[in-house]
Amino acid sequence: MLLIVGLGNPGRRYAGNRHNIGFMAADEIARRHRFGPWRARFEGEIAEGSLGGEKALILKPATYMNESGRSVGQALRFYKLQPSDVVVIHDELDLSPGKLRMKTGGGHGGHNGLKSLDAHIGKEYRRMRLGIGHPGRKELVHGYVLHDFAKDDQDWIQPLLSAVAENAPLLSGGEDSSFMNRVHLATEGDAAPQSERRSGPVPAGPAPDAKPKAGALAEGLKRLFGRTE
Repeated sequence: MLLIVGLGNPGRRYAGNRHNIGFMAADEIARRHRFGPWRARFEGEIAEGSLGGEKALILKPATYMNESGRSVGQALRFYKLQPSDVVVIHDELDLSPGKLRMKTGGGHGGHNGLKSLDAHIGKEYRRMRLGIGHPGRKELVHGYVLHDFAKDDQDWIQPLLSAVAENAPLLSGGEDSSFMNRVHLATEGDAAPQSERRSGPVPAGPAPDAKPKAGALAEGLKRLFGRTE
């Protein structure tokens, strides 16, 4: 059984924050694959469903980010799962916006949610890192992650979340590399500037609804009726 954990902070105040992209992805997977209703359990919300023909659970801890591990630890022990059965979805400052990487184990990189998970379940869980970019200076990070995505960010957020949800069944079979490649292929064009996405070669010849030239029309009428109009 697979346990997918989306990281974020609970409540409407944080719903659109960069730090909450893990919650956003969890919601999209549950919606796309028609998981059951969210229920309050393990100090969070959990939904049950299936991915790739296998039972799967999606958990959104309600403990706030820096205590996420407490909620995940409770679920892990209740279902007698191993860390390798857990996929944690979280925001990643060190990846460009819209990029995704999968990895197992490693350091927390200063991410408070991962730091809490490491303390409660160890480090050998699977991580889905969703890039949100970096503000440029360390002292700006706190405000940056707790600020809503900009309007222009929707150009890459929605395609990314859609691709994650569409390919989520691969995670049940442990096909993390295939999952990552599929998401990349589905989203690689969405990082281009809007002007570049709209540009392209100008089609040769007149448009299908172009009007015929006056001379050609007159010549046609002359051949048909022996006169012009």
